[in-house]
Amino acid sequence: MSAESTGWDPQAYLQFSAERLQPLVDLIHRIRHPHAASVLDLGCGAGNAVPVIRATWPQARVLGIDSSPEMLRTAEGNWAGEDIRFHQADIRSISSAGLPQEVAETGEVDVIISNAALQWLPDHRQLLPGLMEILAPGGALAVQVPGNFSNPSHRLLYEMAAAEPYAQHIDPSRLLRPTAEPSDYLQEISRPGWEVEAWETTYLHILQGPDPVFEWISATGAKPVLEQLPPPVRDDFIGQYKAALRDAYPASEIGTVLPFRRIFFIARRTG
Repeated sequence: MSAESTGWDPQAYLQFSAERLQPLVDLIHRIRHPHAASVLDLGCGAGNAVPVIRATWPQARVLGIDSSPEMLRTAEGNWAGEDIRFHQADIRSISSAGLPQEVAETGEVDVIISNAALQWLPDHRQLLPGLMEILAPGGALAVQVPGNFSNPSHRLLYEMAAAEPYAQHIDPSRLLRPTAEPSDYLQEISRPGWEVEAWETTYLHILQGPDPVFEWISATGAKPVLEQLPPPVRDDFIGQYKAALRDAYPASEIGTVLPFRRIFFIARRTG
C-alpha cells in the first residue's frame, strides 16, 4: 500500500473487497504462466489476493510485501503458512540492486503482481526496469493501477483541498499523482527479449448504503488529504465532500454507480 500514508484500516479497505479484487482476477487471467513456483505480491495489503494467487498457482511460494503493519497483521492472521509469507518493506527496495533477505530466499521469481499499489509511489515508473530484472526466464511482471484521476471522485477531492480553509493544511507533495496512460507504460516496459501488453477497463461498480462513494475513496485515494486535516476542519471537509459526491454520483433504484477506470500492463520475459 502507500509508502506515505499512515494508519491503514484493513476493515475499511476490505469493505468493497469483491470490487477491489476483480481487477486482480482479470490481471492474473492474462499472465499465462501455468507453472509459476514463486509469486511476489507487491503492495499485498490485507492479503486479499492470496486466494486468487493460490487458486492459480497451488504449489507456488507466495511472498507479500507491504509497508503497512496494520495491513500485514491482518494478512498474517488470515493467510500466513509454510508457503505463504509476508514482509514489511517499501516497494522501492525490491529490485535487482538489493533484494531484502526475505525476497532473496525465494530464489528466482516467476511472477510479480502489483494490484492497485504502485500508484502510491510518485517514482513507480522508474522502478519497473529493476522489478523486471529479478524475474526468472519466462517470468512475468503484471501490474494494475487506477486510471480515474480525472473522474469527479478525485477531481472534486483535489479542487476542495486546494481551496481555503483546507489548503493551508495540505502538503501537495503528499497527494497522489495521476498515473500514466496505457500506451506510456507499454513503451516503457518494451525491450528486446520481452513480450508486453497493456489495456484498460472501466468497471461500473454498484455500491449500496449512504454515501458509498465516500466510503470507497476515504479508505484509499482520499487518505492523503483527510489525514492532513485537523479534526474540526476535517469534519467540515467531509461534509462538503460527501454532498459533492452525492451530486456527482446520484443514487438510483439499483444503488450508486461508480465508474472506475483501471490500467493494466504485463511484461513477460521471453529471453
